[in-house]
Amino acid sequence: MHLRTLLKATVAATLLTALGSHAFAADPNKKEIVIGTTVGDFGDQVKESIRPILERQGYKVKLVEFTDYIRPNLALQEGSLDVNVFQHQPYLNQFRAQHKLTLTSVFVVPTAPMNLYAGRLKSLDAVKNGSTVSVPNDPTNLARALVVLRDLGWITLKPGVKPATASERDVASSKYNIVLKPLEAAQLPRSRADVDYAIINGNYAVSSGMDLNKHLFQERSKAYLNVGVFHNNSLNTQWAKDVIAAYRSPEFKAYAMKRFPGYNYPAGWVK
Repeated sequence: MHLRTLLKATVAATLLTALGSHAFAADPNKKEIVIGTTVGDFGDQVKESIRPILERQGYKVKLVEFTDYIRPNLALQEGSLDVNVFQHQPYLNQFRAQHKLTLTSVFVVPTAPMNLYAGRLKSLDAVKNGSTVSVPNDPTNLARALVVLRDLGWITLKPGVKPATASERDVASSKYNIVLKPLEAAQLPRSRADVDYAIINGNYAVSSGMDLNKHLFQERSKAYLNVGVFHNNSLNTQWAKDVIAAYRSPEFKAYAMKRFPGYNYPAGWVK
């Protein structure tokens, strides 16, 4: 993890500990719902579909958009968010255990795949010895990027390594002596000017105006669809049930499949 990211996480976690792991009691009758997402497609899903669905039921919906992967879970834990939509299950598992959070994922959302894109080199055939590849610096997305490179055939992983927890020290061989450049995920799109290739999280590719179809190599795994997460204290409230129903509704499905072509969709959406 990048030092700045680690410091932010440590400070935020310290503040959270001071608040206590059960920092709020969910209001079962609340009519204002605060949804946290990262900037881009998940926020657009709220603004363009989820908010109108919930507002027709009498709720007021506030959207808070983040530019990092640290604060949304901490904000949900201490109660300034009611639900967040920004992370896949492996990341939630790791972060929840690390910070001793009482959060649970409930639904799955359409998610842009993690792809490898051109940087200074414009084709896979142009790869050369010592080529640089920027990758996410948080552990779960770094592992995910390593799997992309493995599936591409540029690296191998040591026997017995679990792909979901792979790190740089688990690389057994590198066909082109690839040099990894770990960066905060939000910085990856702009890093393309400084590296040969970039492996970019789908939401940040979309929010920076990139065309998902212009990737050089697409992630093969379907294990990283993003999830909607609640504090455990909120799970049985009516408003939480209404949020879940909105994300699972035929209206949202029809909207998302038209609005986000090329995405990976929840199980059962595509036969």
